Amino acid sequence: QVHLVESGGGFVQPGGSLRLSCAASGNIFRINTMGWYRQAPDKSRESVASITSGGTTNYDDSVKGRFTISRDNAKNTVYLQMSNLIPEDTAVYYCNFKQVGRDYWGQGTQVTISS
Repeated sequence: QVHLVESGGGFVQPGGSLRLSCAASGNIFRINTMGWYRQAPDKSRESVASITSGGTTNYDDSVKGRFTISRDNAKNTVYLQMSNLIPEDTAVYYCNFKQVGRDYWGQGTQVTISS
């Protein structure tokens, strides 16, 4: 079992920045992928960005150039630096952890962009 704890959501004006963090604990294998999904009201959950334990990253086209995902393997923590935020980024952001064919989810953190 893997437990995820997220932090860093909040309210910011358009053009602002936020940094999300997610710490994993429990039965963690060396090879895994950590990432972020988001779900806006009345929309399906969508992938935002992911990073493997080897450092390979993947981004949704809507956030390329604005968001940066990184991780600290020693701390089993993944970060999402979000810049140039726009109202369309408003959503609940969920941390995701994948290993040996299983998915684990954080509780979600609200990100709201509004003037």
